[in-house]
Amino acid sequence: MATFIYSGRMASGAKKDGALVADNRETALRQLAAMGIEADKLIEKKTIFSKTTSSLNRRVKAADLMVFTRQLSTIVSSGLPLMQGLDILAEQTENKNFCAIIDAVAQNVEAGETFSETLRKYPRAFPELYTHMVRAGEASGDLDGVLLQLADYLEASEELKRRIRSAMTYPVVAFSMILLIAAGLVVFVVPQFAEIFNSFGAKLPAPTALLIQISNFLRQWYSLGIIAASVVCAVFAIRIYGKTPSGRYNLDSAKLRLPVFGNLLRKVAISRATRTLSTLIKSGVAILQAMEIVERTAGNEVYSKAIREAGEAIRNGNTLADPLMQSGAFPAMVTRMIGIGEKTGALEGMLIKIADFYDSEVKATVDALTSLIEPLLIAVMGIVVGGIVIALFMPILQLPQIINQ
Repeated sequence: MATFIYSGRMASGAKKDGALVADNRETALRQLAAMGIEADKLIEKKTIFSKTTSSLNRRVKAADLMVFTRQLSTIVSSGLPLMQGLDILAEQTENKNFCAIIDAVAQNVEAGETFSETLRKYPRAFPELYTHMVRAGEASGDLDGVLLQLADYLEASEELKRRIRSAMTYPVVAFSMILLIAAGLVVFVVPQFAEIFNSFGAKLPAPTALLIQISNFLRQWYSLGIIAASVVCAVFAIRIYGKTPSGRYNLDSAKLRLPVFGNLLRKVAISRATRTLSTLIKSGVAILQAMEIVERTAGNEVYSKAIREAGEAIRNGNTLADPLMQSGAFPAMVTRMIGIGEKTGALEGMLIKIADFYDSEVKATVDALTSLIEPLLIAVMGIVVGGIVIALFMPILQLPQIINQ
């Protein structure tokens, strides 16, 4: 048996709210029909409601949030009440924790809170940008339009992340395979040659002697511990350094200077910043508040600093384009388009055009990287494996000289 909370109307048109106990939803609907009540809302009162807000406040997958936003936008724009939309989505959401969050949001909205106030209780599920846009949509009376913008924004962001993951996955896997092949040669093949070379009783070439020393080290039981400890210490030190303001800025600046991936990361940061700012401005969020949100969601401290300084300049009465140009983080094309957008009153339109342009640039860069990385990795594999083979065969090629020593 389960308890259901209902809200409906009697045959006379009077509203009727209450609770009833039934085996399932269909039985509850039949009971209401027998009572002469046409149900507008029927929610099963689940034990999960007893959980605290903090226990429900867990991270939600971007894909789940994207689907939820798109579906809620469709429901609200079709004319159905927000409460009914939340009830429908709570029933069909497969993620149990997200389902519980939606149920809790529905209950809070029913209790009289605004949708945005309720979402703010779950910052790990609903990002700051999300709640600010919903609040702006509620204030302007265009919640369905803002939800549609949010859905488009989340889909564009997810597509951008997917492209980056596709660009990074192949080189990581391929490079790992190169390391495994090299380690296999050094650990299992080199010792066989070392026994042969030792029988010569002569001095080996320097590359061969170094390779044998590396092989002997890797075959010791403590070698893996030393390597693992070194990697862990290096990662830990970088993470600690990255938590400091200067360290975070220096590391992000170094990422942008990487030979192949730096240009890609720069385009991704510009696309994310301009799309976020455009979406916020279009939804009605004040420019200064929008700049603060973009600063926190830029994903790179170099661009966060540039946006922060631009926000300060706007607060002092300056334009957006000039401080962005002075920062050096944004190309001249971007700052000039922003300047034109400010002068013509079409800033959000210019920003979305910039974001679309850099999205296409990211796609082109990812495609170029995919075609470029494969021959580069083949060359790396050839150098590594070829170097090992050459070092192993140098004594054999110099066998007459070694025997005569």
